[in-house]
Amino acid sequence: MKLFLLLGAINGFLAVAFGAFGAHGLEAKLTEKAMSTWEKAVQYQMFHTVGLLVVAILLAKYQLTSISIAGWFFLAGIIIFSGSLYIYATTSIKTFAMITPIGGVAFLVGWVLLGYVALKVAT
Repeated sequence: MKLFLLLGAINGFLAVAFGAFGAHGLEAKLTEKAMSTWEKAVQYQMFHTVGLLVVAILLAKYQLTSISIAGWFFLAGIIIFSGSLYIYATTSIKTFAMITPIGGVAFLVGWVLLGYVALKVAT
């Protein structure tokens, strides 16, 4: 529980910092399309930071492995999805945009696992 709470806090901090850096440090340096990509990375990082915090809260009540696995998928998704978009936005190297969907799949797996947990604890 503490680990996912800490990971959520770190990622929340980073999402706000990257958002501010994009708005104030990169806006004049990036194209409109690259800026939009950067903002998408920030949004998805913050959405899934909330997912990490939900994982921490659920682990406090239910000691289920599937909850932890969901958290690890959220973290992997943040690193791969948002990380690749941050790099792509600043470098325009298409290889990074091509790995972004792997992070998206990690996000989806995390949400499916939380859905599974909901069904499991509701019965």
